[in-house]
Amino acid sequence: MTVPSKVTLVEVGPRDGLQNEKTPIATAIKIDLCKQLIEAGVQRLEAAAFVSPKWVPQMADGVDVLAGLNAMHALKARKVSYSALVPNLKGMEAAIEAGVQEAVVFTAASEAFTQKNINCTIAESIERFKPVAELARTHGIHLRGSISCALGCPYQGDVPTQNAAEVALRLQDIGVQEFDVADTIGVGTAGRVSQVFEAVGQRVGIHAVAGHFHDTYGQALANILAALQLGVATFHSSIAGLGGCPYAKGATGNVATEDVVYMLHGMGIETGLNLNRLVQTGAWISGSVGKPYISRAGRAVWNKLNAESAP
Repeated sequence: MTVPSKVTLVEVGPRDGLQNEKTPIATAIKIDLCKQLIEAGVQRLEAAAFVSPKWVPQMADGVDVLAGLNAMHALKARKVSYSALVPNLKGMEAAIEAGVQEAVVFTAASEAFTQKNINCTIAESIERFKPVAELARTHGIHLRGSISCALGCPYQGDVPTQNAAEVALRLQDIGVQEFDVADTIGVGTAGRVSQVFEAVGQRVGIHAVAGHFHDTYGQALANILAALQLGVATFHSSIAGLGGCPYAKGATGNVATEDVVYMLHGMGIETGLNLNRLVQTGAWISGSVGKPYISRAGRAVWNKLNAESAP
């Protein structure tokens, strides 16, 4: 089995993990979460979303979160790349003003999903991103394109294998540099992942593809392994498995960073992350937002750490 010797994890907990929380989370907690993740070795951190606070009120303090992080001199030496989700030119301008190094635009591999989620066709969504991409080029901002529902859609069901590849190619044409292929509702299995990611890689290069998996059906780690075997070396994960899928009741949502790191380290793959520090952060943030700690590897390591420190 040939897999990359080193994998980069994009930590999405502070944005994708928290954005659906109904109870407001203090800005100080968000900043502390980001700080702890960086101290655990995270180098790519999705910290904010510059979207309308009317639609995503939890993300209304993105400017303050990034300002707090940029003010921490101890973090500056770590050379962390902060990213933010941007839906349009206004969001991109706000992200640049806040000092991000990466921006993320979002569309889908499913026409039904784009109509329900952002009220337009896939083609129209990409057309909207053209001025965003131009501004990113002007300011030297790394531009990612998130392709939702690449392996299944809550509205249309199955999504043809080539859809994500075609969308990735359209995004590449306007200047997107990295392609986040997302199993938004977590229905994918290893065989489908191999087919879809290979198709995308053939269009835009597997080196530019990242995997974003949700663990709704418990398949996320298997799906990551399938993508690894194709040469994918960038994945998204969320500390403590924060985040859920609003289209699948009871879904566990984003794959937990701790579970991914435990698997990768067990395979001898370098991540640059400290698992024990991640576990401590995962337990802390779960308690801070009033949720049980659901990462299975995280709970196991947490119990072991507590047993070892007991008198």
